[in-house]
Amino acid sequence: MSSVSATALGLEGPLCKWTNVVKGWQYRWFVLDQTTGLLSYYTSKEKMKRGSRRGCVRLKGAVIGIDGEDDSTFTITVDQKTFHFQSQSSEERGKWIEYLEDTIMRHKGKMSEARRASSEKGVDKKVLEADAYLQILIEQVKALEQKMEGEEGDNIRETLDSMRNNAKAVIESIKQGIVMLQIAKLVPFRSFVKNTVSPVNGLMSKDEREDSSPVDVPSSSKAAHASHMSSNSSLDSIEANTSPQRNNLAKRESMPARSYSSSEDEFEDAVESLVTNDRTTNSRTLAKQNVYADDSEEDALDCESHGSVITHLLSQVRLGMDLTKVVLPTFILEKRSLLEMYADFFAHPELFSTISDIPDARDRMLQVVKWYLSSFHAGRKSTVAKKPYNPLLGEEFYCVWDVEENRNPNKPIENLEQVTDGPVPWGNEEQVVFVAEQVSHHPPISAFYAECADKLMEFNAHIWTKSKFLGLSIGVEMVGQACVSDLKHEEEYIATFPNGYGRSILTVPWFELGGKCNISCAKTGYSANVTFHTKPFYGGKLHRISVEVFHITDKKPFVTIEGEWNAEMNAKWADGRTEVFIDTQTMNINKKKIKPIEQQREYESRRLWNGVTVNLKAKNIEKATECKRFLEERQRREAKERKESGAKYQTKFFQEDGECWVYQNPLQKRLEEQTKLFSAQQTDNENTPSTPINRTAVQQRPRRPVPRGSLPSRTISTPLCRRRTYRLLLQGI
Repeated sequence: MSSVSATALGLEGPLCKWTNVVKGWQYRWFVLDQTTGLLSYYTSKEKMKRGSRRGCVRLKGAVIGIDGEDDSTFTITVDQKTFHFQSQSSEERGKWIEYLEDTIMRHKGKMSEARRASSEKGVDKKVLEADAYLQILIEQVKALEQKMEGEEGDNIRETLDSMRNNAKAVIESIKQGIVMLQIAKLVPFRSFVKNTVSPVNGLMSKDEREDSSPVDVPSSSKAAHASHMSSNSSLDSIEANTSPQRNNLAKRESMPARSYSSSEDEFEDAVESLVTNDRTTNSRTLAKQNVYADDSEEDALDCESHGSVITHLLSQVRLGMDLTKVVLPTFILEKRSLLEMYADFFAHPELFSTISDIPDARDRMLQVVKWYLSSFHAGRKSTVAKKPYNPLLGEEFYCVWDVEENRNPNKPIENLEQVTDGPVPWGNEEQVVFVAEQVSHHPPISAFYAECADKLMEFNAHIWTKSKFLGLSIGVEMVGQACVSDLKHEEEYIATFPNGYGRSILTVPWFELGGKCNISCAKTGYSANVTFHTKPFYGGKLHRISVEVFHITDKKPFVTIEGEWNAEMNAKWADGRTEVFIDTQTMNINKKKIKPIEQQREYESRRLWNGVTVNLKAKNIEKATECKRFLEERQRREAKERKESGAKYQTKFFQEDGECWVYQNPLQKRLEEQTKLFSAQQTDNENTPSTPINRTAVQQRPRRPVPRGSLPSRTISTPLCRRRTYRLLLQGI
C-alpha cells in the first residue's frame, strides 16, 4: 500500500531529499498544503506533529521537472533554487507531481497589463541587444579559429588560442544573461514578500490572499483527490489533519518569505528533461478519426499559458548544449513525425522524375538545382516553428506521388503494373515512391530512399540531427548527405542540407534555414554552391537564398540564382539574361498518397503516433503527453532489454556503408540482378538446339521463379528498362 496519503488540505508522506551537506539522499516527511501553496518537510512524522519544520518550498511560480531516465525522482525549481526529491515508486511520484502541479496552478501570480507591457518593452530591448552582440562575437570567434588554422608559429597560435578561450567565456556570459532576461520577461515575480505570521494550513493574511490569485482545481483533480482519500487515507489520518492540535501547529509556523532548507544546500542541477504530465496510457488504442484530412496551417503557439515549461527548459540548458536528450513539452509539437516531414522533399515529384529526360548535362544539373531549391518550402506547413515528433527506433514511413508528366494518357492508372519488389509494393512504375526508416536512436539518424522506376531515377539520403541552444534560438544541424542518381546517364549528384533555426522561442517562434550547402556531380564536373542566409539583426529580408552554378573548368559561375527559398527565385546568366528560375508560391504541391491508418503496420509513423496526433488535434495536451510518454518508455524498455541480452538492433531496409546509410535493394541493384538473369537466359538459349516453337506450350508454361530481391520478369518488357538492360549487357555489367 502506498505510504502517501491524501488529506483534507493536500498530501503528505515520505520522500528522500538530496542534501549537499552529506552529499546524498536523506529521508524526510513532507506535507503539502494546497491552500497556502507550501510544501513543508520534517525529519520525521513525529517531528511534524511537534511543529519542528526542517524546511519548506513555496510553490508559487515553481516549476516541476522530472528525469526521463529515472522514474522515481523529480525536481522543484523556485526562488532561484532547485530542490531534488526521490519517491519510493513511479506511482508515488506521479501522485506527488499531480498534486504539486494543481497547487502551482492555484497560486499562479498575475501582473497588471500596464505593468506587464512596460516591463516587457524594456526586457525585449535588452534581449535583442544582447543577442546582437552574441551573434557578432560568435562570428568573430569563427574568424579567429580560421585564422589559427593558417598560422604556423607556436607563440602566435598560443596567443590566438588564449584570445579564443577568453572570447568563448564572454559568449558564455552573454548567453547566460540572455537566459536570465528571458526568464525575467516570462515569469515576473514580486521582489519582496511580506513575512507575515500566517497559519500554514489556510488562514492567510489579507495581503497574501489578494496576491495569491487562487485558481479552482480542475474537476479531474478533485476526482483524483476523492479517490486518494477513499483508498489511501484512514479516518484517523483525516481527523489528525483537521484536529485542533494540527491547527495549533499551523499557527506556530509562519509563512516564509522564500523557500528554504535548514542546511541551505544548493544542488547544481543537471536535469535535461521535462514534461507536462507524468501519467501514461496505451497509445495503441487508435482513435477512429481522420486527423490528417486537413492540411491547413498549424495553430499558433500559446507560449504565455505554457510559460513555466519554457522557463524550466531555459533554466536547464547551457551554452552550446546538445538538446537531443531534452524532452520538449508536448504543446510545441507538430502533428507529424520527422520522417514524414522528410517525405515533403518530393512535394514536386515531376521536377525529380524528369531529370533523366534532359539530354544536356548542364541542363540536367540545373534541373537538379531546381528540384533541390523547391524541396524545402513544402516541409513547413506554417510560419510558426513547431517541432515534429522525434522518430522512434525502427519507425517507418511509406508514401507515393502521382506524376502527371510521366503518365501515358492512353494507359489508365489502374492498368499500370505495381513494382512489387520496390520500396513501396503498392506503388506503380510511373509514380515516385518513398520509404524512410529511423535506423539509430543515439545518435538520431533517419535514412530515406525514393525512386521512379519508369524514369530510372533514384534518391538515397541520411540525416543526423544535432540540436543546440543558442540564446534566443534553437539551432538544428543537419549532418548527412543525399545522392540523386540518374541511372539512365549514370550520374550521381551529391547534396548536403542546410541547418534549421527556431527563433524567438519565448514568444511566437518562427523558423528559418541557414548555412552553406553544395551540390556536385563528379562525372560531369558541374557543381552548385547554395547559401541559405539567416536574417541579419538590423534590416534584411527573411529566407534569402543565393546560388552559384559552376563547371569545373569555369572561373566564374555561368548562372547565379537569388531570392527566397519559400517564394520567388530569379536566375541571372553570365551573358546578362535574367528570368524567374522557380517560384514556389505559384507551384501546386503534389500531395502524397498514404495507406489508411487501419491498414498500416504497427511501426508506421501515422499509426505509431496516432494517439498523440488525435489528442493534439483535440487540444488535449495532457492526454497527448500520456500517449507520447508511453511510446518513449517502451523504446527505453526495449533498449534496456537489448543491452542486457547483448543483442544488436537490426535495421529493416537500410544498411550502414562507411559514414552513410544506403537502401538495401535499390532500383540499380534490382536492374543489375535482372540483367544477369537475362544474360543467363540468353546463354541458355544459345546452347539449346533450335526446335520448332510450340506457342501453345509456351503460353501454358509456368513463369520461371525470380530470385528474392530481383525484378520480376515483367520489368524486361518495359521499354525503358529493356533499353537499360541491353545497354548494361553491351557494357559488360
